Amino acid sequence: MKPPPFVYHAPGTVAEAATLLHEAGEEGRVLAGGQSLIPLMNFRLARPGHLVDITSVRELDYIRAEDGRLRIGAAARQAAVERDPAAAERAPLLVEALGFVGHEPIRHRGTVVGSLAHADPAAEIPAVALAMEAELTAVHAQGERRIAASEFFTGPFSTGLETGELLTEVSFPVWPPGTGHAFVEFARRHGDFAVAGAAVLLHLDGEVVDRVAIALCGVAGTPVRATEAERRLLGERPTPAVMAEAAEVATSRLSPASDVHGSSDYRRQVARAYVRRALALAAERARGGTR
Repeated sequence: MKPPPFVYHAPGTVAEAATLLHEAGEEGRVLAGGQSLIPLMNFRLARPGHLVDITSVRELDYIRAEDGRLRIGAAARQAAVERDPAAAERAPLLVEALGFVGHEPIRHRGTVVGSLAHADPAAEIPAVALAMEAELTAVHAQGERRIAASEFFTGPFSTGLETGELLTEVSFPVWPPGTGHAFVEFARRHGDFAVAGAAVLLHLDGEVVDRVAIALCGVAGTPVRATEAERRLLGERPTPAVMAEAAEVATSRLSPASDVHGSSDYRRQVARAYVRRALALAAERARGGTR
């Protein structure tokens, strides 16, 4: 299938891209990797009148470790982040999650920031951004603003971006040394959309949890932060019983949509099992395990 007609723009700078988006208004869409947008256009589910291609904007193609954060530009490919030593050191949860995103050819074109802008509630990277309390930078014709991941995802495929804004960067704060991480998900086949997935960061003070983050994908219209379950874990030894209880707390109030992959109750049970699995793996890694 072919997309509906559109005007193609290939800016060379962020300023030029922001101006083009401002002029296009509601008709403007950004093309980065195109792994999500182009299929939507081919199926006529998206009909942008103007496509602003940022793949040639060199100033957006970077992965930087600075100021206690990992910063990723909007043109940086997922495969590049997956292989980057700084990303592996500072955001191992992100690197692990990227291995679940589609297949290698997809990751060689797709971008980390593009996945966030697409805001698929079953996607891996939005859940990681929520767990890591990432910050996103949006540029518009008059300046820029920063948006917390907790405020960015507003609904299925919907974000807090305003008309004419260009998402230019996501930055992930670095957790302290000794933090255990885990991203796990269940999909019918590797590379398919997740039925349910869990992203966990867990830090121990001795044998006691003193910091933890849990986020889920595939179980609601947006990624979900399980703050009540996090509170249940704080100050506790991460024993199997405590982690099972936390997984129950994290999922008991979820009401996932039923679809061809399973009922709402089935998705909730899968989510519970995978939160428990992610907590166990993160705790093992926090203790110095290597799995």
